[in-house]
Amino acid sequence: MSTEDVSRRALLRTAGGTAAAAGVAAGVAGSASAQEEVPVWPSSVEGNVNSYTDARGQDEVTIAVGAGDGLAFDPTKVWVDPGTTIVWEWTGNGGDHNVHAVEGPASFESQITGEEGFTFEYETSEEDAGITHYQCDPHSQVGMHGGIAVGGDIETESTGGDGGGAGVVFVPEGAKALSVATFIAMVATLGMAFFFLRYGGEGGGE
Repeated sequence: MSTEDVSRRALLRTAGGTAAAAGVAAGVAGSASAQEEVPVWPSSVEGNVNSYTDARGQDEVTIAVGAGDGLAFDPTKVWVDPGTTIVWEWTGNGGDHNVHAVEGPASFESQITGEEGFTFEYETSEEDAGITHYQCDPHSQVGMHGGIAVGGDIETESTGGDGGGAGVVFVPEGAKALSVATFIAMVATLGMAFFFLRYGGEGGGE
């Protein structure tokens, strides 16, 4: 076997290894993009419907009162910034409801009513930082509970990206950079391999 053949085989092995590395890097980035960081909610806020919305960056978010079969808040759990106005809007289903904070830094309580379209508003502040559990007093025993997380200093956990609502997709910068850099290296190596295989023999025969 000639030195030229050995070099060609070595170069092809290098190109193959680079392609495999690119595939691994892409898989890492793909796995990372499937992850979502959500608050670690206390079990007390796991109410009926049990939906979740990351509303950070929004000035206002609306929560339906009497959702589902009429005995739920939807979204059940909401993550907001200080200064966000939370609007609870009654659907008119499930009888008379109210919104009453029972545990956590925020403090609010609405009247009890079953009027469709009735709204109750609460503007969060820095003093509300953390997680507040609230409930409908007439229906607390049947699971009509909810929670609001306020601010960035919230303990979080990774999920499979199905946190029950819209969320921010968490993609580590290192994974993205690794994927891009490896792809560039793969293209360069394959280009060199093509050039060597196409033209390398011509120079050796002269």
